[in-house]
Amino acid sequence: MHAEFDCSDDVVLVTGASGALGSEVCRAFDDAGATVCGTDVVEPSEDTELDRGEVSFYRGDLTDETQAEQVVSGVVDAHGGLDALCNVAGMWQGGDPIEETDAETFDAVFDVNLKTMFLASKFALPHLQDSGGSIVSVSARASLEGGEGDGPYRAAKAGVRLLTETIAEENRGEVRANAVMPSVIDTPQNREMLPDADHDSWVDPAEIARVVLALSTDATPPTSGGAIPVYGEA
Repeated sequence: MHAEFDCSDDVVLVTGASGALGSEVCRAFDDAGATVCGTDVVEPSEDTELDRGEVSFYRGDLTDETQAEQVVSGVVDAHGGLDALCNVAGMWQGGDPIEETDAETFDAVFDVNLKTMFLASKFALPHLQDSGGSIVSVSARASLEGGEGDGPYRAAKAGVRLLTETIAEENRGEVRANAVMPSVIDTPQNREMLPDADHDSWVDPAEIARVVLALSTDATPPTSGGAIPVYGEA
């Protein structure tokens, strides 16, 4: 049985809204009554997970500082403020050891996972300071240790954790900031990439979305600067 949340007075911005996890985060906030705004680098298509009926969509490349500022300003101008930011945009790319990883791959992994989180938070923070709001970002279990073949991804997700802690420290008493740390998320894309894996041990994105929702509400007022495991039995 899930706890019920009332976010009917809240305006929420979700990055990476067209993806499997981002769309579930949008749906969780919509079910809780929030005004949900989603952003992604491309408009949602019929192939994406996002239900356009649930969100006001703002197209933007959040690796670009100007576009990131425009997205946040557009949300605030349209809805009068901002109460929560959910940094879900991210990607995994790996398979090669460091000596075989090119700089283009390194830059792409850091841009999508870390730079988007930095820029969205940068421009959202003044509005969240006004509202006493919150930021929840998606790090990863892999950020806790080194591993083979995906060093840039692990480092970028570790950066998400550390920026989360920094935001929490810099905004103590004003804005709460937390991160969630999934392992492999149970999505059609991941099942296709890893057909022989133990899919039963993977976590449903809807369950992760519920944790993101809880961390964004008044249900968790003492929690800030945390990195919350959301990898179940994996």
